[in-house]
Amino acid sequence: MSSSSASAHASANGHAAPAATANGSATERIGAPPAIGSLGRLGRALAGAVSRRVPVADLDVRDPDYVRDNLPWLWLISSIYYRGEVRGLSHIPETGPVLLVGNHSGGNMTPDTGVFTLAFAGHFGVERPFYQLAHNLVVSWPGLGALRKMGAIAASPANARRALDAGAALLVYPGGDYEVHRPTWESAKIGFDRREGFLRLALDLDVPLVPVVAIGGQETALFLSRGEHLARALRLDRMFRLKVLPISISLPWILNIGDFFGHIPLPAKITIEVLPPIYLREEFGPEPDLDDVYDHVTRVMQDTLDALASERQLPILG
Repeated sequence: MSSSSASAHASANGHAAPAATANGSATERIGAPPAIGSLGRLGRALAGAVSRRVPVADLDVRDPDYVRDNLPWLWLISSIYYRGEVRGLSHIPETGPVLLVGNHSGGNMTPDTGVFTLAFAGHFGVERPFYQLAHNLVVSWPGLGALRKMGAIAASPANARRALDAGAALLVYPGGDYEVHRPTWESAKIGFDRREGFLRLALDLDVPLVPVVAIGGQETALFLSRGEHLARALRLDRMFRLKVLPISISLPWILNIGDFFGHIPLPAKITIEVLPPIYLREEFGPEPDLDDVYDHVTRVMQDTLDALASERQLPILG
């Protein structure tokens, strides 16, 4: 599921909004080709439609009975198809709010989320509140509303705070779409792109941060490129908060651009390791330097990911 990169607005990432003119927006200024103006209007219309479909995070939408009823098929997919292995669940505090910080893999299908959700429910029970931040397009895409019953909520600082204030365990993916679409040959690489919002969240609410490190998801297709330049050229970063337009080779499309309709993942083995909780102020003082904390957290996660990678002998087979 995708990614807590959606928690930052485009302007916060250095993308200033185009200046409007007396005759319209930047894409419709005098002298712009008609086709560009038409595409701009179409893009804004689509972006507006998506925004209207994004539901406000109602934590009560998560339905423990629905989660319980869907555990059998989730077990089949996670345990049989992906041969999921989750280690270290005992490191997660038994009660209270906790920020689970994961690396993200597998394109828009994100198999590691399903594997971890099954393990979390099996260990703590479905009654313990557990939410996952997801990109706006995920929670608003037709047919994916059931994910909200499993605990998916639109990624935003307000929604993250709401979940933690309610005492829930919250899974975030700081790398978001940037990390989840990284090339397959960067499978064993943490890619948070210096995004530090998750650290501010943990510090502001004074909750423990628990790293969750996964490997295998980037072997479920052949990911070739994030397509960052293509996304900027098409203004997807401004209209949909999409920083990438990924290119991959996957089933059934073969050449898959955007991964908007998903794909059939290959049955790669997914291994996840949960690390001991990090109490930021206890370890870094009352006013931690975010850059130092970021470097520490990502280094610990990268060391674990390197160790997991060293265990794998063959792609897909694990």
